Amino acid sequence: MLISLNAFSQPQQKEEDMTVDGIKRSFITYIPSNTDKDRLMPLVISLHGGFASPKGQFRLADFRPLADKDKFIVVCPASKQIWHDGANNKGIDDVKFIDHLITYVINTYHADSQRVYITGISNGGFMTTRLACQLHKRIAAIAVVAASLDRGEGYDLEVPKPVIYMHGTKDPIVKIAGGKMFGRHIYSQQEIVKKWVTLDHCDLRPVITKIPDKAGDGTSVVKEEYSNPENGLKVVSYTIMNGGHTWPGGWQYMPRFIVGKTTQNLNACEVIWHFFKAYKLI
Repeated sequence: MLISLNAFSQPQQKEEDMTVDGIKRSFITYIPSNTDKDRLMPLVISLHGGFASPKGQFRLADFRPLADKDKFIVVCPASKQIWHDGANNKGIDDVKFIDHLITYVINTYHADSQRVYITGISNGGFMTTRLACQLHKRIAAIAVVAASLDRGEGYDLEVPKPVIYMHGTKDPIVKIAGGKMFGRHIYSQQEIVKKWVTLDHCDLRPVITKIPDKAGDGTSVVKEEYSNPENGLKVVSYTIMNGGHTWPGGWQYMPRFIVGKTTQNLNACEVIWHFFKAYKLI
């Protein structure tokens, strides 16, 4: 049933659920204020880290002010403790869940099927990359924070896609250099970016921009932008110098000695949305 959005003069945040494979799955949906009932809206799905929550993700990566300004829907779904981004999903198919979730939001809230975007941090970032591999027909662009891609899990990059990867050089949990992690073997930031650059047929010479430490928090940012002028695709890498396992521009959700520093020299939500809104499914 398609809900009429012309009644939403104020923003709406709703806790919802659905059943997938007999398992109850929950999510929080945010509908911006003063929505035009005849306008199809983009959809940003934001995936929390392992053992976190949708409410926590809304606080950490708050796209809501941008959603109110530019009129897009934000959905933060809940994992079952962790996102099952590997081949052994222990009976929980999170790819299927997100696939069903996209369909539900399109059918219920006027979401634009050509402008569905996924972002996530940590475990949610790994899941984001997996979704780009396996739901590439549904997703227009992705942005991954503090995560990469597992090697040898039975899925890999298949279809060109505009992507962002952000990673801190002092991330103590998911090392920017990749390698072994909790029994897994992951690509480094440099390797995953190179894989996307090759797939997207981008120019191998990036445009490099250095963002200084204007916030005075001991971090800085190196942006490397790879472009394909023929199809408009871009692969953008943000290396957060001295940054930790954190969301750029977010809050310091755990002490620095556990997760490292949160840079305030980059607002990830603003950067990611500005990147997303330039793309539709190709």
